[in-house]
Order: sequence, then structure tokens, then C-alpha cells
Amino acid sequence: MAETTQTGTTVADVMAELGELEDPKSRAVNEKHGDDHGVNLSKLRALAKRLKTQQELARALWETDDTAAKLLAILICRPKAFERDELDTMLRQARTPKVHDWLVNYVVKKNPHAEELRVAWSADPDPVVASAGWALTTERVAKKPDGLDLAGLLDIIEAEMKDAPDRLQWAMNHCLAQIGIEHAEHRARAIDIGERLGVLEDYPTPPNCTSPFAPIWITEMVRRQHDK
Repeated sequence: MAETTQTGTTVADVMAELGELEDPKSRAVNEKHGDDHGVNLSKLRALAKRLKTQQELARALWETDDTAAKLLAILICRPKAFERDELDTMLRQARTPKVHDWLVNYVVKKNPHAEELRVAWSADPDPVVASAGWALTTERVAKKPDGLDLAGLLDIIEAEMKDAPDRLQWAMNHCLAQIGIEHAEHRARAIDIGERLGVLEDYPTPPNCTSPFAPIWITEMVRRQHDK
């Protein structure tokens, strides 16, 4: 897609508009999830749609270190335009959960360096960085499993998930469930690991939502696939 340049749009203009969108109720909700901003995400997306793709503005907004500005930067950037080291630096600067998740899902997954970063991040000593590696691994488990050592991944999950910090544990658990859902030959073992470790077994799950507890998650998603 060709980059659209909106003449005259400055970082100051955008920051002023984000300030006008600040809402105390939205901030209270966001802060419960570890996100320090007060902008309604639907309004943020509407602003991004109006600004269209602007890579240099996106870079400048990211540099403000404001969480809402970082989220907007992710929405208006060109994912394939970032270099590997640039994305590595950005991930380490993405310390709120929403910025981290959007950066991985909306930018890194679409970037040609995604596989290289997946391997590097998975082995990183920082558990938040490692969780991004596991998120990219989960994507490969679902879409491009060829070349992945699924049994080896289950070995790591079995050994390390129980005591992993929260963000890393969540990402490893998602990978465990994805292996069980997508790969019938590993399903019984994935369910067994989930049952023995008990990770997220007591996670509060709203009605009509699937529990993140891997044995329940795997069983439910496989049932839905069979019902199609």
C-alpha cells in the first residue's frame, strides 16, 4: 500500500487530540489491565483511520513514550518498514500489555524479520520479551508448523510453564493449547501437561467464554471444529 502523507499533521497536533480524547472512565478500566492511558480504543482507531498510514509520524509518536501515542503509532505505521533491531528496541520499550500485544500482532507478525525475532526473543532472559517469542511461536504452530519441533516445545512448556512469570506463563499456555488444538498427534500429551500443571485452572471465565485452562480450551475448540 502506498504511504499516505497528511500534510501539516504534527506530533503536537496529534498529542493535543489524544489529550482531548482522554476519559477518566476509560483510564480506570485500562489501568486495571496495566495500561496507563485514558483513550477509548474505538476512538483511537477512528483517529488512526483518519490519519491513514504515516510511517514517519508513527515513529515520532512512538518516541513520545506516551502509551496512547504508541498505540496510535502502531495503527498508522507500515509494519514491513521496520528493521530487525528497531523492532527489538521497540518491544523492549513496550512495557504496557496493550502496546506489547499490538506491536507483536499488528507489526512484528507482518514484518519480514518475524521468524528471526521469534527465535531470539524466545531465548531472551527478560520474561516479557520471551513472551513475545512464544506469541510468535503460537502463530507458527497454527499457520506454519513445518520445521517446528512440537515435541520439544512441549518439553519446555512442561518444565518451565508452572513457575514462569505471568505474561510468559500466559504465552506458553496459549502455545500449549494451540499445539493440542491443531495437532492431533500431540493432543493427548498437551492435555495431560495442562492437567498436571494446573496453570490457569481457576482463572475466572465469564459465561459464554472458553476457559484459558488448556485441557478445557483444547477440548472445546476441537469440538467446535468437528461440529462445523
